[in-house]
Amino acid sequence: MELCVALDLSTKEENLDLAKKIKAYPIWLKVGLRTYIRDGESFLVELKRINPKCKIFLDLKLYDIPNTMADAAESIMGLGVDMFNVHASAGKKAMTTVMQRLEKFEKRPLVLAVTALTSFNETEFSSVYGESIASKADQFAKDANDSGLDGVVCSAFESKSIKNVTNESFLTLTPGIRPFGEDAGDQQRVATIELAEEEKVNFIVVGRPIYQSENPSAVVEKILAKL
Repeated sequence: MELCVALDLSTKEENLDLAKKIKAYPIWLKVGLRTYIRDGESFLVELKRINPKCKIFLDLKLYDIPNTMADAAESIMGLGVDMFNVHASAGKKAMTTVMQRLEKFEKRPLVLAVTALTSFNETEFSSVYGESIASKADQFAKDANDSGLDGVVCSAFESKSIKNVTNESFLTLTPGIRPFGEDAGDQQRVATIELAEEEKVNFIVVGRPIYQSENPSAVVEKILAKL
């Protein structure tokens, strides 16, 4: 299981400072929608300058018509990131189109599909999708696997079932990890590291417990010791 640290702070300078503090560790850095819109490609370049060995997960959750998603995915290829994601609810045609577009590249990032956002509870999710989270997450995962993607974004609670309906090598990445029992914040389906391991999660995303700490480096070290 690998650690992905969310760079979700309110300024570019704060995020870069965090990246400097944890550059000694073998981790992924997650760059989300707000950060990328605000700071752009140059921010990714600066992260690589701080730590050339770091891996970057560009968390933009692409969701549009198939050709537009494929165009965006092709543009992402020029950013030098190691993983990005799309929304599974865009459909199999969109996901397949994205993966077909990337076939011409000798090397590509990992591509994951978002199943159910971890901010959803069952009632909210059902009102949008008309099914339970577990049922729809499995279906979205099968669609993503059939479309040639590498894995999905889900909560830890869906990971093992998703691997059962796809295969053991199909990747799962889970946000909302609270490694030491921290407050859930705006997440609904949060989990511990122990649960994530039990559910065969491949990547855990941790944000607030690290960047709200007075000593982010020590928290990262403590998390890695548990993995």
